[in-house]
This record gives sequence, structure tokens and C-alpha cells, in this order.
Amino acid sequence: MSRRNPYSRADHRTLNAKAQGYPARSVFKLQEIDERCHLLKVGQCVVDLGAAPGSWSMYVAKKIGPTGKLLAVDLQAIEQSFPANVTVLQGDALTLDTGLHERWAPYDVVLSDMAPKTTGDKFANAARSHDLFCSALSVAVAFGRPGGHFVGKLFMGPDFQQARKLVADAFEQVKVVKPKGTRDNSVEVFLVGMGRKSPELEPVGD
Repeated sequence: MSRRNPYSRADHRTLNAKAQGYPARSVFKLQEIDERCHLLKVGQCVVDLGAAPGSWSMYVAKKIGPTGKLLAVDLQAIEQSFPANVTVLQGDALTLDTGLHERWAPYDVVLSDMAPKTTGDKFANAARSHDLFCSALSVAVAFGRPGGHFVGKLFMGPDFQQARKLVADAFEQVKVVKPKGTRDNSVEVFLVGMGRKSPELEPVGD
């Protein structure tokens, strides 16, 4: 007998998200993180890495208001419509040598809900997730405004403590959040970096 896929049936959060006009239930994860950490404010400049299908970007656009700016980037096309304060780009937001971030930075908040394509190997999944997480963090480190914030999704695995240390090196405070909206069988958590340190305060490697 095959096991039922827990993602095949819409749960109450999925239905609630659709009822509110959001394309995915993931909006409630960001909402909880924001309510707990107080990250998003009117007038901020924000980048949403891996923004498809657009729920996080819709939430951010409302929080930062018409005076804020949001860059929503994903390799996939984003079909969701947004207000005028949102710019949507299809492409690789993790390529730092394109000049993309130089045109938008500094960011007040860098968000990443990115996840790798998963396989049956949980260790390989965790390793790929760690690589994506570190790439997103590198955007926050390179282009985040001092005092700014970072949210990155990570699959729990052997590299978790290393990832947490990397965030702690660059931010004044680190929180580990597993939102209530995360499915029970999920290994994902979110590392939140609050208060981007000034570059001169960061530890210098050998």
C-alpha cells in the first residue's frame, strides 16, 4: 500500500490563503515570522529571492506600502499581479556579478524561501538546501543595509550549526523559527538574522 502524499490535498491553511487571494499557504509562514521578529516596515527596500508563486511578495508589498520598493526574482515565471511598488524579474537572483543588486541595494530586508528539488536522499536534500541558503545569505551580507534583516529557509541537517554561525557572524541577533504553518512532516526551518552588522565589525578570516 502506498503512503498518501501529505501535499496532494489542500489543508485549511491552503484554503484560507486562496480565500485571501494568495497563491500559496506559505504566506502564513512569513506572516508569523514578521509578527514575531518585526522585520517589515513602511518604506523599506526588500528583495524576495525565489519569489514564485508570489505569496511572500504580496504580503511584503502590503507591509512596505507604496513608498517601499520590492524586487521579486525567480527562475520561474511569476504570474501573480502586484502593485506598482513591486518589480518582478525572471532570472537567477544569486548571480552577484550581473549588476542586478547594485542597482537596487542596499536592502533593508533580504528574504529567501528557496528550496532545492528534493530526492529520496535526505542528506543530499539538506546539503543542497544549505548551498541555497548560503547563497541567499551572501546576498544579504553583500547588499544588506547595516541594521537590516535576513530570512532564509533551511532544511535541518548536519550543516545547520554552520549555517547558524554564518548568520551570527553577520547579524546582531539570530532566531530559529519553525512557523506553525509548516507541515508536521517538514524538515524546514527559517534562520532569521536581525540587525546587519557594519562590515568593520564582522570577524575577519585567516
